[in-house]
Amino acid sequence: MILPEVRGSYRKNFKLDNVTWFGVGGPADYLFKPADIEDLIFFLQNKPKDLPLTVLGVGSNLLVRDGGIRGVVIRLGRSFTEISHTENELMVGAGALDINVSKYCVENGIEGLEFLSGIPGVIGAALAMNAGAYGKETSDVLIRLEAVDHSGNIVYLNNNDCGFKYRGNSLSDDLIFTKAYFKVKFGVKEDIQARVNQIQDQREETQPIRSKTSGSSFRNPEGHSSWKLIDEAGCRGTRLGGAEVSSKHCNFLINTGEATAKDIEDLGELVRSKVLENSGILLNWEIKIIGEK
Repeated sequence: MILPEVRGSYRKNFKLDNVTWFGVGGPADYLFKPADIEDLIFFLQNKPKDLPLTVLGVGSNLLVRDGGIRGVVIRLGRSFTEISHTENELMVGAGALDINVSKYCVENGIEGLEFLSGIPGVIGAALAMNAGAYGKETSDVLIRLEAVDHSGNIVYLNNNDCGFKYRGNSLSDDLIFTKAYFKVKFGVKEDIQARVNQIQDQREETQPIRSKTSGSSFRNPEGHSSWKLIDEAGCRGTRLGGAEVSSKHCNFLINTGEATAKDIEDLGELVRSKVLENSGILLNWEIKIIGEK
């Protein structure tokens, strides 16, 4: 495979289990970390036309299968983590961690984005899945975004252009998010910090965040809570190989230490079948599952 000469870095046969929260998954043929947006654009404009591309954040809501990922995995690095604000807008690079955005907002007295402190991952992933928690979603605070398509064209989209929905949007998969612009509303720092503390305390108390896990495994069906359906189907604590349904919060699957991606995916499918049998409701994965078996 001949790849463009970039200013960023390529890493061949990159082990993805080192960068996913589950700690599983096969290698990527290549991992590309662009030096900046110009480097990303150059790569996209000069790559082989049939080259498969996958964008990876910090792997917090992702299950990479054991066969790995063909082609190039793009991971946005430090040059995509800038955060700044004016009186009207908060600008965030797509590679910035959600928790770091929350911290920046506390330090600068910006309210309305406290919910990000309860979401693992980066802003690019939050845009892709309209991430939400504690009564708020990304689309509630987004003004507009910047992205680059797979041909290397910069695209600007307003909130209304994105077709946001529960845990998703209506945009083409042929977009790599690079920046987001959020609404700014100033408040009292101490009150904002108190709300962040409340969210983090609640998350610590109710979720298995010290385990090798992801965010919620399954989306909530309309009018239902996935964890309750899973619990009622008798799946709490169920194990398959090295994978387990968390006893602390049963909408979380856990790698107990020796799980393969297949263990986790098979356990999730077992949970789905048991919930369907018990309630007549088919759960949809919230975790994104990619790669070859």
